[in-house]
Amino acid sequence: MRKFAILLLTLILSPLIAGVFGIIHDQLTYSISEEYYTKFKFYQFALVGDNGRLYIGNARIAAIYVGFMATWWVGIIIGLGHGLTGLIQRDHTVMKKVISKAILITLVTTLVVGLIGLAYGKLYLAHTGVSWPIPENVIDKSNYIAVGSMHNFSYLGGLIGLIAGMTYQIRVARLNRKSANIKSAALVRVPTKQQI
Repeated sequence: MRKFAILLLTLILSPLIAGVFGIIHDQLTYSISEEYYTKFKFYQFALVGDNGRLYIGNARIAAIYVGFMATWWVGIIIGLGHGLTGLIQRDHTVMKKVISKAILITLVTTLVVGLIGLAYGKLYLAHTGVSWPIPENVIDKSNYIAVGSMHNFSYLGGLIGLIAGMTYQIRVARLNRKSANIKSAALVRVPTKQQI
């Protein structure tokens, strides 16, 4: 029963963690390319009225909204993956600890892959061009492309991180089973010839 409580907690917390990650991510990327938001994301999330003004008065606040809304749902997928995989652990204490580490693995992987995407966008894509549409009125195309690349790579990083975190959980469960089997085998004594 305690394992299912941890599963439920994982399903509740993972979207919140993903949303906070998205907020921080988008505050960083907004600092790199405001135009990515003012000329694309704010329109994509229907935050701009017919008069061209934000419904939310402050662009930074709008970026917070975009960051949360663009990532919370990824947390559901991550929570399901880690929560269900966590059920294979021997008890609820191990499950809780291992899921926490798996989520951390996912976050770090997402961040690292996202930063690779930022560098790839800035150093390569900004010079070779991209197939996705860029509004004609974008002034700093290099940073716009770099931020777009980081966003795409971050989703990929989330997937890679989920797989890495689930793999970690499976390894821990196998090691714990192997350790338990060795301990139980040591408790079973085979009688020697002298005892027979």
